[in-house]
Amino acid sequence: MKALKALAVVATTIATMISGSCLASTLDAVKEKGYVNAGVSGKVIGFSAPDAKGHWTGMDVDFARAVAAAIFDDPTKARFTPVAFKEAFTALQSGEIDILTRNTTWTYQRDTKLGLEFVGVLFYDGQGFMVKRDLGVTSAKELDGASVCTQSGTTTELNLSDYFTANKMTYKPVVYESADEATVIYDTGRCDVYTTDTSGLAARRSTLGNPQDHIILPEVISKEPLGPAVRQGDQQWSDIVRWTLFALINAEEMGITSQNVDEMMKSDNPAIKRFLGVSTNYGQYNGLTKDWAYRIIKHVGNYGEMFERNVGPNTVLGLERGVNALWNKGGILYAPPIR
Repeated sequence: MKALKALAVVATTIATMISGSCLASTLDAVKEKGYVNAGVSGKVIGFSAPDAKGHWTGMDVDFARAVAAAIFDDPTKARFTPVAFKEAFTALQSGEIDILTRNTTWTYQRDTKLGLEFVGVLFYDGQGFMVKRDLGVTSAKELDGASVCTQSGTTTELNLSDYFTANKMTYKPVVYESADEATVIYDTGRCDVYTTDTSGLAARRSTLGNPQDHIILPEVISKEPLGPAVRQGDQQWSDIVRWTLFALINAEEMGITSQNVDEMMKSDNPAIKRFLGVSTNYGQYNGLTKDWAYRIIKHVGNYGEMFERNVGPNTVLGLERGVNALWNKGGILYAPPIR
């Protein structure tokens, strides 16, 4: 019995040592190489795409920059690796990338079977349909018998099948390996409908020859919570990425922006003082500095600023906040408090 107890103690000690080593592994590796490597789509305007000058822009891009700002006080310490959908999860699992921030839907299988850990929802979306205006269709309920373009291997295929089956309609699937291929086929008239997340439809429409000739139908047929993911098993890293997202949301709720954050450092509001690290040092719990949240907002802005400059009404996507508005402004965006 003594031998068994001693063995148990040794096993527990080893497990603790391994766990402790794992906890710091990603952050240490990131600090050692000097940057955060984010896996992105690279071709979705408003989320991740290089502009005409090669400068990366988008919600997913800005999120990776926020993580880099929290760690390095420098958003340029984020690098971007375009990964195809079928390669994205392997790239994260293998350590090729540190974060997957690729407008990816959080699903049961991805969170369990594939060994990913989604840290939250960056953008609440849903699947929709786009058609040419001259088709004369105003509702997805009128698509019986239509040919529908979509990308293979994505959640859209199952959602598409479920929707048409539930509504006792038929359709002809036109499936392609990449969203680029599907978009071209749709634009050339070889299918009647293009389906993907509604934000993706808005992004794809902006790339077509005559965007005004296409409409997005009103029906949203699925829940598509898009969020950043990390590898399972590294609690410290997942906490850093998760609380970066929460900091962006909390900052908007408290009215802290990239423009007023320095002035807010003088605030007497206890919640703001805690958030900016004036009265506390919560960063120490994750290997960060006490002003980690200040760094994020100073360099990247809050969630609302990210939304407005990338996908908001004054961008080519022209999206309203909708459900992505704060919980106290008619949406469902909500983050745990930093206290």
